[in-house]
Amino acid sequence: MQSSDNVEKYRIDKWLFAARFFKTRSLAAEAIDRGRVTVNGQRVKPAKVLAVGDRLIIRNNNYQFEIEVLDLSNKRGSATIAQQFYRETEESRQQREVLVARLKTQPQPFYTKGRPTKRDRREIERFISNHHE
Repeated sequence: MQSSDNVEKYRIDKWLFAARFFKTRSLAAEAIDRGRVTVNGQRVKPAKVLAVGDRLIIRNNNYQFEIEVLDLSNKRGSATIAQQFYRETEESRQQREVLVARLKTQPQPFYTKGRPTKRDRREIERFISNHHE
């Protein structure tokens, strides 16, 4: 019998969930399957075993993270603990900050869902009457 049987395996989908890049492990696995996560420049499967020192590129929504794995865990903890699992490259952090600033300057989309409520209608009437005087 090998002694490596009791060594815990750190799957990439579990690690991404523990490091709080995704809200659920299934979302992490789906992102990996869609090629939004690469390990050392290679597309991988959700069961890929991670090692300390691996470099990951994670594309999540509008953001891209380029990180180095510092610690391994399959347990999801607080955000402060999760941040100790990886180190983001300075270049990646700067690109993300530029994107955040750009997204803040764009106007928020106005969505309506059916008829306005009574409260919404009163606000609309108040807005129109104030701007037509």
